[in-house]
Amino acid sequence: MNKPFKIILNILIFTLIAGFGYYMFHSMTSERKTTQLSEENTEHPFVSPYEKINSFDVASEIQGFNISKNSIFVALVDKIAVFDLSGQHQYNFAIETNVRDIVACRGKARLAPTMIYILYPKKIVLHSLNGQKTDEWHACSETSDYCALTTTQDYVFVTDAENKNIVQYDKQGNLVRFIKSPDGFIIPSYAFDIISINDTIYCSNSGRHRIESYTLNGEFGASFGKSGAQAGAFAGCCNPVYLAKSADGNILTSEKGNPRISCYGRNGKFRAILFDSNMLGGGTEAYRMRVFGENIFIANGRTISVYGRDGARPVSTAGHPCAGCPMRENCK
Repeated sequence: MNKPFKIILNILIFTLIAGFGYYMFHSMTSERKTTQLSEENTEHPFVSPYEKINSFDVASEIQGFNISKNSIFVALVDKIAVFDLSGQHQYNFAIETNVRDIVACRGKARLAPTMIYILYPKKIVLHSLNGQKTDEWHACSETSDYCALTTTQDYVFVTDAENKNIVQYDKQGNLVRFIKSPDGFIIPSYAFDIISINDTIYCSNSGRHRIESYTLNGEFGASFGKSGAQAGAFAGCCNPVYLAKSADGNILTSEKGNPRISCYGRNGKFRAILFDSNMLGGGTEAYRMRVFGENIFIANGRTISVYGRDGARPVSTAGHPCAGCPMRENCK
C-alpha cells in the first residue's frame, strides 16, 4: 500500500470517528439546548402564576412524600418524618431503606383509619398513622422492580419497571391482575409514575412521551402526549417523570433534562407551564410534587417548597382560556 493512499485512508477514518463523536455529543446536548431556547424567550419571558410562600428542610434526601389529613408524610432514607402543612415537625417512625414511594390514605369505611403504604422494590409495607407496621405484601415475581403506587377506595396499583406492567391489588393485598399497555410500556430510568383520579388510573409511559389512562378493571382508556421541546410536549428519552393531581382533578407533570412542571386537563388538553427550570432551581433532575388545596408542594433534595397563587401574575401562555386559574377544570 503506497504512502499517499495510507494518508488518504487515515484522513477518512479520522473524519468518520470525529463525525460520530460530534453526532453523539450533539444528541446528548440538543434536548437541553432546545428546551432552553423554547423557554428563554426574551420577547415573551416566562412568568409563573405561583410564588413561593414557604419552605422547610428535612433531615436527609427525600425519597418521596404524600399529603393527607393536613399532614405531610416524607419518606427519608430510613424513617418517615411527619410535618404539618406549615412545615413544623410532628414525629418520626423508623422504616427499612430503599423506599420507592409513599401514599397515605383512609380506608373505604367512613371512620376507617388512615393507612400509610410504603413501596419498596419488591414489596408494599403498611403502617398505621402512629407508625406501627400492620401488614406486608410481597411482589408476585422475583424479578419485580416496583417504582410508584397509588390507591383508590378498593384497590392499590403499583408500577413495575422490570416487568413493564401495572400490578393491581385489592386492599387485603390479594393480586387482582397485571395491566399492560396496548403498545407496551417503555420505561427508562424508573420514570413510571402513577396517580388515580376518581375511578381512573393515569400512568406515565415515559419512553413513548405520553400519559395513559386505565379503568379500575384494567382496561385501556386513552393516551395523550407527544415528543418535543415546546410547551405541551415532552422532550428527551423519558418524560414525564412524575405525575400529580390538582384539587380540581387535572394532571400535573414534572419533567427532567431541563426541569419544568406543566398542567393538563383530564382529557389531555395542555393548559399551562406552571414552573420553569429557573423558578424550580435548575439542575437536570425532575422535581417531585403534590397538590393540597390551591397550593403546590415541590420537593428537591432535602427541601420542600410551598407555592401559592400570585394573583398579580398572569399565566405565561398568552390567550390561554384558563389564564388566571391554571389548575381549574371549570375555568372557561
